[in-house]
Amino acid sequence: MWRNFTSSALTFLLVLMFCAGGMLLWAKNQYSAEGPLEQAICLRVEQGSTMGHVSTSLAEQGAISSGYLFRVGVNYSDKAADLKAGSFLIPAGASMEGIVDLVTGDGRSTCGSEIVYRIGVLRSEVQLRELDPETNRFEEKFSFDPNADEVPAGFTEAAESGDLRYRVALAEGATSWQVIEALKAADFLTGEVTEVPAEGTLAPDSYELRKGALRGELVEEMTRRQTAILDEAWQNRAEGLPLETKEEALILASIVEKETGVAEERKQVASVFVNRLKQGMRLQTDPTVIYGVTEGKGALGRGLRQSELRRETPWNTYVIDGLPVTPIANPGRAAIEAALNPDDTEYLFFVADGTGGHAFAKTLSEHNDNVAKWRKIEAERNASE
Repeated sequence: MWRNFTSSALTFLLVLMFCAGGMLLWAKNQYSAEGPLEQAICLRVEQGSTMGHVSTSLAEQGAISSGYLFRVGVNYSDKAADLKAGSFLIPAGASMEGIVDLVTGDGRSTCGSEIVYRIGVLRSEVQLRELDPETNRFEEKFSFDPNADEVPAGFTEAAESGDLRYRVALAEGATSWQVIEALKAADFLTGEVTEVPAEGTLAPDSYELRKGALRGELVEEMTRRQTAILDEAWQNRAEGLPLETKEEALILASIVEKETGVAEERKQVASVFVNRLKQGMRLQTDPTVIYGVTEGKGALGRGLRQSELRRETPWNTYVIDGLPVTPIANPGRAAIEAALNPDDTEYLFFVADGTGGHAFAKTLSEHNDNVAKWRKIEAERNASE
């Protein structure tokens, strides 16, 4: 009798263990399998939310089949403490495991409404845009120049929405003075910046922020990113460059940035200046003259005068030998990389070609021919106006 009882108990235990193992395998497969969501959604995770709140919201929107299984999976993967606040695009068919990875990643919002404050070379712009989860494209709702335009009707109401994030987008080629002046006018930021950072030390990039973020901390982040970009590019620089320090590389990169209209030409433009430096030729580039006139405090807004081309400043490369004393703008990553890895050419000259790009030349005779062609294009354009 006891032998039969023991045998039955053992059999029951084995069956129970088998069932438990099967349930665990089923749960794991459900956690990583394609989810029921038919169309992408924008999931908003508020500051202070928990995975319990997230699972409830996901279940209500039909993104997961089981809130309980979602929470068990989160706890099993030990990611509950990594939840980030923000707006996250959940694609159709996303698995529970994939959703957890999205909301516990770097915290960068990928959908929802945002105000983008664009700091450009000639103007600043405020945009309010919203990502359409179905098309994964931003739709612009409002756009205006905060220094020249009136605030559009409806913008203030939309900007007071709680489901809103902020972003500062710094364009390549803006000067440090322009950046600081623009940040002073950004009313969603707080704190003061008492000094203009050294020219060239701010990274053109996109910076996601929260309303009330400190201007000083944003500038520090811009500086940190530019330092990292320059350090990496310097480590990977080509051999034989006429540049002794990272600071000189940054100066050259700023000139390349200001002289490049077509992105594909950056390395060719850089090669011209590198070749000139190697041969002891003056760089003779207009943007350095302009910086000597404005010292980076806004755009010149007119053509250069002959007297300005002849005037000696620490930046005028028609007058001084070698590089200017400082950068003339904040160059982007591509310009820095081009300055430190230019194309291998024999070019010594370039001039506008009428398409937004340049015509390059190895000799002064070729260059003069290109200049003549450009003058003809200019004359034809002026005659047609």
